[in-house]
Amino acid sequence: MIDAHIHVVPPNLPGVGPLSPGLRASIENVGRVVREQMHAAGMTHAAAMGCLDGGPDDPLGVQRTLQICREVKGLFAIGIADPTRHDEEHLERTEAQIRTGRVVALKAYLGYTHYFASDRGYVPYYELAAKYKLPFFFHTGDTYSPYGKLKYAHPLTVDEVAVDFPKVNFVLCHVGNPWTLDAAEVIYKNMNVWADLSGLVVGSEEEIDAEANSQNRRDLIERIRAAFRYAERPNRFIYGSDWPLAPMPAYSELIHEMIPIQFHEMVFTENARTLFGERMRG
Repeated sequence: MIDAHIHVVPPNLPGVGPLSPGLRASIENVGRVVREQMHAAGMTHAAAMGCLDGGPDDPLGVQRTLQICREVKGLFAIGIADPTRHDEEHLERTEAQIRTGRVVALKAYLGYTHYFASDRGYVPYYELAAKYKLPFFFHTGDTYSPYGKLKYAHPLTVDEVAVDFPKVNFVLCHVGNPWTLDAAEVIYKNMNVWADLSGLVVGSEEEIDAEANSQNRRDLIERIRAAFRYAERPNRFIYGSDWPLAPMPAYSELIHEMIPIQFHEMVFTENARTLFGERMRG
C-alpha cells in the first residue's frame, strides 16, 4: 500500500508549528519512527512533503526530506512550490533538483500562502510539472493555521488551472474538506484532477476512536462516501494519512471504513502507482 501524503520535516508554514516535536529529532530517529509506522500500517511506499522556503540552495525545500528518505526504503519526496519565487535563477535551481529524479511531485500550500492556484507565480511550476510529468498537489480545505485564508484554499479554484494545464495531474489534498462535494465536482469535470484522503481527522488513536467523537466520525464518513460517489471516478482517489497528525495504522483503518471494499486496492495502491508512475519505484 502507498501513503501519498506524510510529513517528515516541519513544513515551515505561517502559523504552523513543527506538527510534532519528533520531526525535529535526528534524521536517524525520524527515519526509524517512519519505518515503524509504515510497517505497522502495511505501507510499502510513501511520499513526504518538503518545507516552504528551504533557502537558496534548496529551492523545493526537500534536502532534509531526502536525507530521511535514505533512511527509509520506499520513501520519496514532494517538493514545495513557492509562488513568491519565480525568478529565472530560482527556477533553474528548481529544475536542477527535479532532474535528479528524487522528487516525485510538487505541491502548493493554498490558503497558508495567500495566492490563488491561478496566480502567475505558480505558472512556471505547472510548466515544470508538465515537462517532467510530475503530479501537482494542492492543499485544499481548512487550514491548520489561524493565519490561513480560506478563499485561496477552496477546491473550486483548481478548476481553472486544470483546464489551462491539461497535461498536469492535479491532486486536491484532503478532498477539499469541508467542501468535499465541491472537490468531487472538480474531479468529475476534469480528468486530470485527483484527490487524496489525507488529514480528515487529527489526533491519537484514542481520540480518533473515542465515543465522544463518534457522531463527527459518522458525519465525516458519510461526507466522504457522498463525494466518492458523486465524482464517479474511483480511479482518481488516493490514500494519504498526513502523519504525524494521525497515526498511520489507525488512520488507515478509518479510510478502509470509508471506502467501499471493492475499491480498496485502487485507492490504497493502484491509483497512486498510476499517478506517480516510474518515479516511485524501489
